[in-house]
Formats: sequence, structure tokens, C-alpha cells
Amino acid sequence: MTSEQLDRVIEMAWEDRTPFEAIEYQFGLREKDVISLMRQSLKPGSFRSWRKRVSGRKTKHAATSHADRFRAACHH
Repeated sequence: MTSEQLDRVIEMAWEDRTPFEAIEYQFGLREKDVISLMRQSLKPGSFRSWRKRVSGRKTKHAATSHADRFRAACHH
């Protein structure tokens, strides 16, 4: 993964309305892979803050989210 791709994955992971499924679709990283990547890439306090923010957040999980604005037309 290039540094630009890594930066984009981290950016998408921080975005409230970008589901993990979108990251998997674009980069082939499942939720557990994103969590591992974030743990390795962020400072410990930043990682804890991110985990607290996304844990249980419906918009981070497409199956429970009504946020369709980031989904490709082929996924509707």
C-alpha cells in the first residue's frame, strides 16, 4: 500500500459517514484490518479516541446505515 493509499484509508476511517464496507470495496481491507492499520498508524491516545468514536456508530456499518451518499451506484 502506498503512503497516499494509507493516508486515504485513515481519512476514510475518521469520516463519520464512510462505512467500513466502502473501505473494503476500495482497498480490500476488512473492518478488522482497518482497526489494525489504525492501531499501527496512530498514536495510542488518537487510536483510543478513534475507537471510541466509531464503536457502535451506525454510519460506519453499511448494513445498519441509511447513509447512501458514499455508495457506488452498483451497490444500491
